[in-house]
Amino acid sequence: MHRPSVRRLALGAVAALGLAAPATASAGAAPGPVPGTRPILVVGNNHAGTADVVDPVTFSRLFRMNIVPDLPERLAEIHRDPVRLAFFYLIRSQIGMGHDQLVDDLFPSPDGRVLYVSRPSLADVVAFDLRTHEILWRRPVAGNRSDHMAISPDGARLLVSASTGGVVHAIDTATGEIVADIPSGDQPHESNYSEDGSKIFHASIGTVFTPLDDPIFDAAKGDRVFQIVDAKTYEVIRRIDIGKKLADAGYPGMSSAVRPMAVAPGERYVYLQISFLHGFVEYDLIEDRVTRVVDLPLTEASRRLRRDEYVLDSAHHGLAINPEGTKLCAAGTMSDYAAIVRRSDFTARVIPVGEKPYWSTNSADGRHCYVSVSGADRVAVLSYDEEREIASIPVGDHPQRIRVGRLKIDEPAPGEPATVPGAPAASVPAAPGSAAVRARPGRLTLRAVTRRDRRAPFRLRVSGRMASTTTATCVGTVRVEARRGTVRVGRANLRLRRRGNACVYAGTVKVGRTALRGGRTARLTLQARFGGNALLLPGRSGVARARLG
Repeated sequence: MHRPSVRRLALGAVAALGLAAPATASAGAAPGPVPGTRPILVVGNNHAGTADVVDPVTFSRLFRMNIVPDLPERLAEIHRDPVRLAFFYLIRSQIGMGHDQLVDDLFPSPDGRVLYVSRPSLADVVAFDLRTHEILWRRPVAGNRSDHMAISPDGARLLVSASTGGVVHAIDTATGEIVADIPSGDQPHESNYSEDGSKIFHASIGTVFTPLDDPIFDAAKGDRVFQIVDAKTYEVIRRIDIGKKLADAGYPGMSSAVRPMAVAPGERYVYLQISFLHGFVEYDLIEDRVTRVVDLPLTEASRRLRRDEYVLDSAHHGLAINPEGTKLCAAGTMSDYAAIVRRSDFTARVIPVGEKPYWSTNSADGRHCYVSVSGADRVAVLSYDEEREIASIPVGDHPQRIRVGRLKIDEPAPGEPATVPGAPAASVPAAPGSAAVRARPGRLTLRAVTRRDRRAPFRLRVSGRMASTTTATCVGTVRVEARRGTVRVGRANLRLRRRGNACVYAGTVKVGRTALRGGRTARLTLQARFGGNALLLPGRSGVARARLG
């Protein structure tokens, strides 16, 4: 067990654990099951534009949904509007790191008939029929990007952050109509309902995609606030500047941007992940103050990172708390681990899970924590009791949000249910009449040549091609990553262009001195990943090898 640095123990363990009560909605508890439904786990694959529906008992995939069956129509609209087109490419290059963001958040309806999905690059929210996969309604959001969501305990209202619009929309789930707007700070982000549905806990994160990450430029990030909102009137009850509260508690220079949060049973304490913090903050909502700040471990690789190398300012991004309120589950994004943290003294069991874990949520019964491992295209299933990984669920390209819910079963389920864990899942189904089913790309190649550099940064010249029959398929980027062992030491996002009967790419991957680890030579492996486009699914190359020194 790792015992992290606990900067302040203002409250004892007995007081902290004495608040245990039935689990809150933010702790991952699902509504009471509706007759004629079965439990499911839904995983949004951001870069692929798909959602995997998973059996939470066997951890096998039941079916996969195409979340962008209308993609050609949406792209045509975007290309007719210069402002929307500029934001579309900004989202791809700065937030999506070379990829379109096609699925951010998703929630099944309590009756198991509908799936609600936010699609950031398309700046909208859509509702799908879970049986037919047809779009029931679509709602564009204010501004040019949709983000995190929350659903009320009764399923009647859906909250959607319009990140460039500066508001959170409250949407009638039956009609898709916006019934109210909640004012927020810059870049509205995370929202959670209270257990009884009377309050909303919300936070904005500011501008996280600029390189102005040094603390002296903190003000350039914009207005970042933690808010408590009346869920009936949508009026803001309280606004809290967490950065100021941290400074008041003796921790100056920390960010005000609240990332994922976990509300403890009893709703007195809330646990907040903060930009650039490898850990989280405990906040007492009654006394209105920071009570503890916890540092969790950094890996050797994450210690070497500059602040501007963090993924959208996230040191950690993903936090859940078990229904008993005794343990938290944190996704250590930049350190490639998940941690089960005991709330009493914040001792932590660190569990390596792979590249860029990006979300944590509880199973419906609260026994497990699901962690999306976005760089490894899988979901890690952790046991709170055993404090270890007990299962792995393969999913699509770049999984982010994970939610639990129900699926209506009085009619045949769509797709081809997997009967054996790990069996091939059904192909991506399109809505009836849609022509938006994407094809598999041609073989992607990668070649790497080491330049004769005598000092860092070392440069690797990389190039490759992908078979193509039309110019339209040569839209998008290829990300090339260089690794020494399991540690990433360099990467580059390279634009595809057409040449003859192929899409080609070329560029340079820069590798720092740390790749040598004190030696004179290093053996690296490289792999290219195509992010996909409107016509083609994502794809990967084989592994190429290079030597430094």
